[in-house]
Amino acid sequence: MAKIEIEHLYKDYIKNDGSILHAVKDASLTVKDGDVVVIIGPSGSGKSTLLRTVNGLEKAQAGHIYIDDVDVVNPKTDIRKIREEVGMVFQSFNLFPHISVLNNITLAPTKVLKMKKGEAEELAMSLLKRVGLEDKAKERPSNLSGGQQQRVAIARALAMKPKAMLFDEPTSALDPEMIKEVLDVMIELAEEGMTMLLVTHEMGFARAAAKKVIFMDAGEIIETGTPQDMFTHPQSPRTQDFLNHIL
Repeated sequence: MAKIEIEHLYKDYIKNDGSILHAVKDASLTVKDGDVVVIIGPSGSGKSTLLRTVNGLEKAQAGHIYIDDVDVVNPKTDIRKIREEVGMVFQSFNLFPHISVLNNITLAPTKVLKMKKGEAEELAMSLLKRVGLEDKAKERPSNLSGGQQQRVAIARALAMKPKAMLFDEPTSALDPEMIKEVLDVMIELAEEGMTMLLVTHEMGFARAAAKKVIFMDAGEIIETGTPQDMFTHPQSPRTQDFLNHIL
């Protein structure tokens, strides 16, 4: 498993009117090997932007992101190698609609890892069994519910045998009854020791699975603590106000 270290990270966007949006400002955090770290905060607080810089989907202006001592921000770093080792699950599933569930999962292992087709299919079926969907292998993603599609997306990420997993609001596009089936898979991953950094609005998951909770607002990390500390004794007035509104 991997350790993720973010040091003094900055990410800006230039808006249409020419002004600058400071999406992430001087953010530093550590995800230790095998830990689950949850980022919470209001919409537009920079949570997803911070997460997407970890595997280079967003390019930071300044600072460092180390994954097992390799700096993602360094232009000499092979970002494709980082993406092979750090799985990511998005809120919108991002499955290929024109191919089967099985082929969605085997595509990257066969093309990127050069895994033999039979070996990749065996791995895919074991992962589908793990997420409770082995009977859906031949289905197209469009025939699945949102919760089922997200579990396939998790299986697809796991097929690359990642050192760590990133989750960007993986349940926000789901109906309430589908959320639990996805969170159960994530909790199982956490219990198995997968290093995980995720953005979520699911405070129950944060309480149950997180080693550390980080609160962001206006691009800044305002407060960091254990779930117990964060949810029962938040120190910052901004954290207190946010939690009072959602809990």
